[in-house]
Amino acid sequence: MKLQEVYNHLDQVSPFELQEKWDNSGLIVGDMRREVSQIVVSLDVDEEMIFEAEEGTLFIVHHPLIFGKLTQLDFAKYPSNLIEKMILKKQSLVALHTNFDQTHLNQYVFEKVLGFKLESQDPFICTAKGEWKYKELLNLIKEKLNLPTLKVVGKKEIITSIALTTGAGASLMDEVEADCFLTGDIKYHDAMKAMSENLMMVDIGHYESEKFFAEIILSELKVLPILAIIANSKNPFHTETY
Repeated sequence: MKLQEVYNHLDQVSPFELQEKWDNSGLIVGDMRREVSQIVVSLDVDEEMIFEAEEGTLFIVHHPLIFGKLTQLDFAKYPSNLIEKMILKKQSLVALHTNFDQTHLNQYVFEKVLGFKLESQDPFICTAKGEWKYKELLNLIKEKLNLPTLKVVGKKEIITSIALTTGAGASLMDEVEADCFLTGDIKYHDAMKAMSENLMMVDIGHYESEKFFAEIILSELKVLPILAIIANSKNPFHTETY
């Protein structure tokens, strides 16, 4: 199966034109005319995956390997070190990032993983209304996302509305119309702003909130006549306990 055929299917599943202007979704490495031997889906691509994958493999990932301006190919540094290895094995890479957040990932985590009933989505923020007790909500999040601890900004004993953006969504807090905002990578100054505006925030982790990408996209690839498998992306962070 040619890379172009797979790409066209992905464009129907989650149109690349939906991506944000600063994003780099789409073809990252490869030649649309080449045959693809198999597909490997993952949140990210790493050196171990490239080594273990056969020649001609197409990686479909959430995070673009090239993100921002790439001015040189220094094969001793990331991401050029991975790009070189992929080129030598005639491997390809396609990313579905902010387009997939809008069409699939946010809603999937909100409804299928956390079990909230979607009231609205605009376009990256999922919102639900109801009533949740503070401790019960935090326990739910910890259990469903397998988080040993949570960083929380503010405390509301009763929460009547919840919003979520997977990944790093704190920059969207001005658009949130809810008691509590769930997102990852909350920075110190974001937290200070949230406190001053009486917005409760819970850091649900970048990796932890997006790790479901592979299983979602795999289900969309089953209609294609090509083998597609999941490679488990590794969380670059780990928790030390003493």
